[in-house]
Amino acid sequence: MHLRLSLFALAAVATAASAAERLTITVTQDLAIARPAETIAVPWKSVNDALPHAGVQHIVVKDAAGRVLPHQVTNVAPEAKDPQRNGVAYGELLFQHDFAPGEKSATFTVEKSDAVVAPFPTKVSARIVPERLDDFAWENDKIAHRTYGPALAAPAPAGSGKEVLKTSGLDIWFKRVPYPIVDRWYNIGHDHYHHDEGEGIDMYNVGTTLGAGGTGIWAGGKLYSGINFTHWNVLANGPVRAIFELTYDGWDAAGTRVAEVKRFTVDAGHYFDRIDSTFTFAGGHPLQVAVGLNKEPADKGEEAKSTFVEDKASKALVQWVAQKQNGDFGVAVILPSAGANAYGADARNAFMLAPATSGRPLRYYVGAAWTRAGEIKSAQQWQRTVADEAARVAAPVHVSLSAH
Repeated sequence: MHLRLSLFALAAVATAASAAERLTITVTQDLAIARPAETIAVPWKSVNDALPHAGVQHIVVKDAAGRVLPHQVTNVAPEAKDPQRNGVAYGELLFQHDFAPGEKSATFTVEKSDAVVAPFPTKVSARIVPERLDDFAWENDKIAHRTYGPALAAPAPAGSGKEVLKTSGLDIWFKRVPYPIVDRWYNIGHDHYHHDEGEGIDMYNVGTTLGAGGTGIWAGGKLYSGINFTHWNVLANGPVRAIFELTYDGWDAAGTRVAEVKRFTVDAGHYFDRIDSTFTFAGGHPLQVAVGLNKEPADKGEEAKSTFVEDKASKALVQWVAQKQNGDFGVAVILPSAGANAYGADARNAFMLAPATSGRPLRYYVGAAWTRAGEIKSAQQWQRTVADEAARVAAPVHVSLSAH
């Protein structure tokens, strides 16, 4: 998910384009920890420069052992056409590698294939859910989330019994299986997915809190947050990465009108999603943005104990919720641009604070894990996972290219 690309490498690819049979990608990194499911992104223009007229359905990505890797080519302009087959409609080539502890370098090749290369099974998904009051739901092989659209916020017609909830908070669906569950859970319905029937459970309560990583403006000792999103746009949808945007219309924040667009980047194999929130407001001064977590998200009857750790070294807020019946879970926010006074709270939310300038994205990371999924089994292990993710954010991998 985190990388730097050598500009010198791009120039070298361009000069070697005419004779190239393959593009070699060398990825290096500086950390001693493992980096599972590290997403490598290469501009499609660099692929096309090295392998002119390479079709997205006629390329193969291999690791150093010659194994074919699942890959994805994003489409940055869905309306664009490519009649000359020069890649103008495409964005990035994406694939993943599991860096073992201490592994500092890995090499890959991209080659043309005469045979058609079928799409790989996807591990990520993002979609609007019109069958459930226009929720928007997304998932990877580790965790699932949803949030809420305008139909849920709309008043209930007399006698309809329709649910009404006005919130911009983010929800969690905890999974214990790697395969997609969102479609199946919406199909079996509310009474089933609120119980663990073998695949996981919806047990996280959002209400009108920030939920798991929602945002608001902190001004004068009070939190001002928006309500349900009004527009959605899916930009990429697997098999490696899903990208989508949610738009929140303007709300009043202590006299300042604020609107927000969140861009979510969801990668396979990760507990954390990257979110880039762009706030728009009048005036030339930054506003303090709160990125937060519901203090008490557990169901009634769980006798839950929720604890927080302010990990200043990682610029993270780490929550652990111990429960009586349905296992324990962790949630966390990583906010790289957080300042010295980064932590705050109100009656219902704990949060991190960072300044935001109108029109400039504010980047943060939101993640969650559940003990019954079998990988994260304690608060200490969750804290270590969050610290490792923060280290990955702070030290992107380096990508260099050469054509042969």
